[in-house]
Amino acid sequence: MMRLLIATDAWKPQINGVVRSLEHMTDEAPAYGVEVTFLTPERFRSFPMPTYPEIRLSIAWRRQVAAFVEQAKPSHVHIATEGPIGLAVRSFCLREGRAFTTSYHTRFPEYVSARFPVPQTLIYGALRRFHNRGRAVMVSTPSLEEELQGQGFRNIRRWTRGVDTQLFRPRSERILDAKAPIFLFVGRVAVEKNLDAFLSLELPGTKVVVGDGPSRSELQRSYPDARFLGSLTGKALARVYASADVFVFPSLTDTFGIVLLEALASGLPIAAYPVTGPRDVVGASGCGALSWDLREAALASLDIPRDRCRAYGETFTWRESARQFFANIEAACEDIAVA
Repeated sequence: MMRLLIATDAWKPQINGVVRSLEHMTDEAPAYGVEVTFLTPERFRSFPMPTYPEIRLSIAWRRQVAAFVEQAKPSHVHIATEGPIGLAVRSFCLREGRAFTTSYHTRFPEYVSARFPVPQTLIYGALRRFHNRGRAVMVSTPSLEEELQGQGFRNIRRWTRGVDTQLFRPRSERILDAKAPIFLFVGRVAVEKNLDAFLSLELPGTKVVVGDGPSRSELQRSYPDARFLGSLTGKALARVYASADVFVFPSLTDTFGIVLLEALASGLPIAAYPVTGPRDVVGASGCGALSWDLREAALASLDIPRDRCRAYGETFTWRESARQFFANIEAACEDIAVA
């Protein structure tokens, strides 16, 4: 049996793609003979991240981390994030000569440069050094793999994502009491999500935003006609998806976007820019409109059949995602190729 330690700085109560992906890997682990242990911020003191207090940064002392890893006795180690916990576990593995793998979830160079005057080349250099010392770095899409190869990242392996098609599905009820058509966004309400590009569009009907974050108050003041529902999860979130007509994804920096799969499984066509994430997920499926004119894409998506989107969304499963994840870890640490 594989005894896998996953070190992550992103954890509950955060609601994001990293946390969701790791939770689903845990759910699927028994089917692949894997026992998972997590090292998360729950075990450390922490402080709020500057400009983004919803995220807390852990004070991960070297001795604490070493004691935890030694007690867990993992056969494999995966580092999911490049934060304090990820750095501490990476240092431990390098000191002890342990093999480890990593995954690249977030475009930190673009996120940081959106808030501070820090050159992206410096951040990419630090991330390259972080990931290249591992046996493999997992990425979610072919486009991201190509981009990181161009930045000098090595040993890249693919790890796709999935969706719960029982939860996220078309429903006869429409719970949103708003003028149709309804254009929906789900995600963090923060500068890197480029929400101004969506909310400023001249569109018929109603714009709805689900999520929370540091930009919410400002955006609510700037766009009083849009509806902000706050953070939703589970069935409440699924019912909102099913009540909308088009999912609008204005981000230019997301590496994948699990919300895209949730929307598709709910029968929603995607309107987005032709960038990494939407370009890989939507592709030539006919389930969305990708254009640098986001208004044009949103309006064109109204004519896309919902049953086509649902059928395509059903092709993404967490079982296949988990198969790739665990196979990548095993193969990278044993220096064999994944079939």
